[in-house]
Amino acid sequence: MECDEVIMTVRITAAERTLLRRLAQGHHSDVSEVVADGLLDVLPTLHCPADAYRLLAAITTPAPCALTVWLPTELADLLTIATARIAQSTGVRLGSSCIMLGAAVRLWLAQDPQRLAANLTTMHAGRPTALAAA
Repeated sequence: MECDEVIMTVRITAAERTLLRRLAQGHHSDVSEVVADGLLDVLPTLHCPADAYRLLAAITTPAPCALTVWLPTELADLLTIATARIAQSTGVRLGSSCIMLGAAVRLWLAQDPQRLAANLTTMHAGRPTALAAA
């Protein structure tokens, strides 16, 4: 039996988890969809060594919160390819796709929250993405 989605764990900070939840709420979506959108936004930028090292820097800060997300199988497969590309570019092996997921999500969330919301709007052709009030 083949599955359309894969469950993965992402390690992030409490502030990043709060931001993800606000983006999901403002986007009238769930956190898994927002994470998938974020990956689609950030993974293509990791094609050069400088960007790969920015991703590695996202791993160095402790991330005490674990968050479970569902990703489309094809997107999870891209994480495996990106992990191999990071190893090739930097010589650093991340060990698992979940580590890559955490680093990519953290790199994506490091942007201005209003820009993230605007990018989600663009990706979904006008669906509202206003950040929910704290």
